[in-house]
Amino acid sequence: MIFNETKVEGAFVIDLEPRGDERGFFARAFCRREFEQRGLNPDVAQCNLSLSAHVGTLRGMHFQRAPHEEAKLVRCTRGSLWDVVLDLRPESRSYLSWYGVELTADNRRMLYVPKGCAHGFQTLAPDTEAFYQVSASYAPEAEGGVRWNDPAFGLEWPEAAERTISAKDLSWPDYQPEDVTT
Repeated sequence: MIFNETKVEGAFVIDLEPRGDERGFFARAFCRREFEQRGLNPDVAQCNLSLSAHVGTLRGMHFQRAPHEEAKLVRCTRGSLWDVVLDLRPESRSYLSWYGVELTADNRRMLYVPKGCAHGFQTLAPDTEAFYQVSASYAPEAEGGVRWNDPAFGLEWPEAAERTISAKDLSWPDYQPEDVTT
C-alpha cells in the first residue's frame, strides 16, 4: 500500500500496489502492521456499506463524540464519490482544515479518516457503494455532525444538478467547538 499524507493531520489517501499477471492482479487493501508503523489506528470493530441510488447524494458530515470517537477507512466499491475529511480537533495543527478526494471503484483508492474528524461524501455516479472499516462500534448517544455547507469550513463540493440530503444532515446547527466535545 502507498500512504499519501493529506493536509489534514493524520488523514491519508491510500493507493493499492497491485501485482499482476495474465490472471489479473493481487493487492493488499489492509495491513495492521503497516497502519501501526504509521501511527494509524488499525482496529476494526465494525464494517459498514452504504448504497446511494442517485448522483448528488450527500452524506455527512458525521463524527462520534468521546469516548466513542472512530477512525474510518473508506473505499468506493461501486460507482464514484467525492470523499471529505474535516479536522475538528482543536489541538491539531490542521484544525478546521479539510481535504477531499475522488474515490472510485476503478481507482480503488481509500481515505483514512482519523479520530476527531468529521467525514462525508457526495456521489458522482448512480448506484454508488461506499465500504467503511470503522475502529469503534456505533454509539447513537455519541453521534454528531456538522452541516455540509457550514460557512465555518468552506467545504467545496462538486456541482450537482440536484442534491439528495437527509433531513438530519440538513438540520445540523452552525458549528460551535463545544458541539464536538459535549
